[in-house]
Amino acid sequence: MTVRAMAGEINEGVVPLLGSVPAYYREVHEAICCRSDERVQVEVFQQLLQRADLSKAAVDQIAEHVDSTDGFLSKLTLYKALALIALAQQGKQPRPKLLENCIQELPKPQLGEPRELRALRMQPAQEDALTISQTLDKLLARDTVKVEILPEKKGLFLKHVEYQLISQRYKISVYRRYSDFDVFHEVLLQRFAYRVVPALPPKRMLKGVLTSVSERDFIEGRRRALSRFINLVARHPFFSEDELVKTFLTFSGSDVQAKLRDTYKKTGDEFMTNKIATQAKEYLPADIQAQFSGSRELIRNIHNSFQKLRDRAERMAERSKENATDLLMFGRELSTLGSDSAPLPALASCQSTWGNLRQSLKSLSVEFAVLSDKAAQQGRREEDDVVEKLNLFLDLLQSYRDLCERHEKGVLHEHQRALHKYGMMKRQMMSATVQSKEQASVEQLESRIVQQESAIQTMELRNYFSLFCLHQETQLIFTYLPITSHILGAFVNSQVQGHREMGAVWNELQPKLGCLFGGSNGLKAV
Repeated sequence: MTVRAMAGEINEGVVPLLGSVPAYYREVHEAICCRSDERVQVEVFQQLLQRADLSKAAVDQIAEHVDSTDGFLSKLTLYKALALIALAQQGKQPRPKLLENCIQELPKPQLGEPRELRALRMQPAQEDALTISQTLDKLLARDTVKVEILPEKKGLFLKHVEYQLISQRYKISVYRRYSDFDVFHEVLLQRFAYRVVPALPPKRMLKGVLTSVSERDFIEGRRRALSRFINLVARHPFFSEDELVKTFLTFSGSDVQAKLRDTYKKTGDEFMTNKIATQAKEYLPADIQAQFSGSRELIRNIHNSFQKLRDRAERMAERSKENATDLLMFGRELSTLGSDSAPLPALASCQSTWGNLRQSLKSLSVEFAVLSDKAAQQGRREEDDVVEKLNLFLDLLQSYRDLCERHEKGVLHEHQRALHKYGMMKRQMMSATVQSKEQASVEQLESRIVQQESAIQTMELRNYFSLFCLHQETQLIFTYLPITSHILGAFVNSQVQGHREMGAVWNELQPKLGCLFGGSNGLKAV
């Protein structure tokens, strides 16, 4: 085999060579090439050059003639580089022109035994493909999407809620309806079936909900859920760089739904576009199933604990709102009491003091209204800063649980069905052979078996890619775990601020009571 025979595959700038390729070249290539394809990483080639024991000038000359597009060398580029190294080791100028006149076997460089060169292959590169090198801060910094409700637009029969989305990353404002979110979620799930795609909130109130939740509260709750959804998506390490997400956050045309579907049709699902999808098995650890089972159980327990934390936080926020209502009503009752002008009977011994006291009570409703406002603010802080952060993480945890079920009920189940169908075909084939059926029917059955074998092979590849993605998404869940400190910080800060503001109003109210009513009146000195 000569390099000239492969000239059509040589990258631009690589001159055709006449000499035949020594077996050593192929052995070196097999020793140092990537596991997923035939390319050689530039870093590996640089280490190989160091073993050649050449002068810096010679190394620079060789590097100048080697094409390393995208940080990799092709197989033929490596062959050319090995020939140049051999020339330099012979004391000749490592120029490609010298190789054009080589009609015998290309010169063999002195680089050591091929098996020794395997150590140069960059193992971390293989692991990096499986590892998500992210921190929570980096994920949160990818984007923040603000979701606001626009004033209602009334159609002929129904009112429609429209949302304004503002992405910090893209610096653009777009308008979306719930149906746009619905289509976006649909195509996102088709594109990334093997990853955590958060669920959407329901479009309409469920039966029976109207009795406990007003329409306004439902719409606000849905806005919050849509905000959590789009922020989780916009911060996902793979979704955030996909054209679908960019389209949803930036497209301002008249039909975003058609644009989203068209974008998906052009790209297809992730298995079809991911460069290492068909080699995913090589990247998985041997104990992947055990790791998955252990991680899934741990995340299930974390999910249960965070649900309980969220429920308690919701109760505290609700109590703060109820406290605000009680304080306001308490002040109003004091005002009502002070406004009562009916005279006391003659037998009352406190006629003069009650008259003065009654006038003072009317003014206290102002202070209690301020206290009520502070308590309401406290409830909103607890809801916005604490409950929402808990719900964000819970949405992610629930989407992970959904992903695990999709893996087991989808990919694995389809694989088992395909194997069962294949077994039935093989039995039919054996029966047809024994019974000496017509050649045409036997050939047709053979064709179907070949097609089924191909389908099974594709399903196996998808199964391994599903596990590959599941492993990465598990890492993503653990990357989000430090959000616990964000939640605790928000909780403590809300309590400190709320108690400080409430305490300030109570402290201002205390001396007023003494001035208004005289004496200690039950007030304790502090």
